[in-house]
Order: sequence, then C-alpha cells, then structure tokens
Amino acid sequence: MRFDVITLFPELFAPFLVSGVTRRAYASRQVDVRLWNPRDYAEGAYRRVDDRPFGGGPGMVMMAEPLACCVAAIRDDRGEADGARAPLVLFTPVGRRFDQAGARAWAASDGAILLCGRYEGIDQRFIDAQVQVQLSLGDFVLSGGEVVAMALLDAVARLQKGVLHDEDSARFDSFSPELDGLLDCPHYTRPEHWQGRDVPPVLLSGNHALIERWRREQRLLLTAHARPDVLEAARAAGHLPPAD
Repeated sequence: MRFDVITLFPELFAPFLVSGVTRRAYASRQVDVRLWNPRDYAEGAYRRVDDRPFGGGPGMVMMAEPLACCVAAIRDDRGEADGARAPLVLFTPVGRRFDQAGARAWAASDGAILLCGRYEGIDQRFIDAQVQVQLSLGDFVLSGGEVVAMALLDAVARLQKGVLHDEDSARFDSFSPELDGLLDCPHYTRPEHWQGRDVPPVLLSGNHALIERWRREQRLLLTAHARPDVLEAARAAGHLPPAD
C-alpha cells in the first residue's frame, strides 16, 4: 500500500520512519510512505502557501491552488485512472474519530493521500472540491496534521504481516475483535516481587484456563472502570450479554 503525505514539514517524518519496530514496514515498502511539500507547487519567489482570511480574523489560511497542484502531481505520480483514485484524507476536528476499526480498514486498503493542514485551516473550496475523508484523533486541537498522520501510519504499519515479532501482539490489542472490542488486561513481568507489589498468583499457576478466565475478568473490569462507553458499545454489538 502507498501513503502520500502532504506536509509543510517533511523533516518531521524522517526519524519517525526509521525508528521502532514499525520501521520494518516502511523499509520494506509494505507501507510505502512518500512525502510532498506544497511549497514546491506554489508560485512566486517566496513560494507562498497561505494568506489572510477573507472577513478578517486571526491567523492565516492555506491556499487552495498550491494544494490542488500538489495533489495533481501525486495522482500523476501514482498513475491513477479516474475510476481508481486514492482517497484524499484531511486531518481536522470536523472529522470522524480515528479508531482501531479504522486502523484495520486502512491496513487492508491500497493506501491514501494524507493532507496535514497548518495555520487556521484550509480554504474550504479546496476541501469541498477534493477531500473525500476527514479524520480526527479526538476533541482537541493540534498545530498541524503531522502527528495525526504519524498515528495513522503507525497503527497501519503494526498490523502488516511480519512487522511485529509476534503476530498475536496485534491480534490481541485493545479494541480488537478477538477481545470483543474491550480494553486489554494488565500485564506483568519479572521480578515477581517489586516494591511491595506482587504479580497476581494466577499468572504463576501454569493453569492456562484459569489465566484466560482471569484475563477476561480483568478486561471487563478495566473497561467498565476506564471506558464504560466501550463496554456499552461491545454490548450493543452483541459481543457481551446485556447488563443486569
């Protein structure tokens, strides 16, 4: 799959693409990431990509034309036919919240063009004409879309075959179907005793049936305490019996 990232700060991605276990996905081109700077498609000596908003107000707005030219160059480089165009994704508070189900869907896709906005926003005419998907990380505002793009790429990369040391690591993540959409349970490692706290005895028992039962109970307890909305969603989806 191929992800083309439109960003005014491509240098932010350099350490991200070569760090951690997910670097395998980028190095092997399982997740082929290409960076595009809209300044390269702006006119004039200053390669200006933003201007003051009509109607006044604070900040600057990214201009439509440099972005449109950049997207056209990407589509030409991808060799796209009109009927097989990669979706253009904009990261914005307006968008649907990105979640694990979305990560799995993108991980099984052919990729997309990811647009990282900056400043006060992007000329709405460009959004209306070209953007197919709008995504958000949550109800807060960032300085740009680069962090969100990295989150999407990381979530997608770790789901690719052979990227993680153990493929079950991704299968049993929080929110995964294998866990009925619940949060994952707590985990422990050596030493058995640390600063007056012990590993739960069941995890040392060697009884795998009891261990799995304990983990299931912990998932339910943790989800009920930390994310009751997730627990209700699991019930609504039929993964759990209705509450008493």
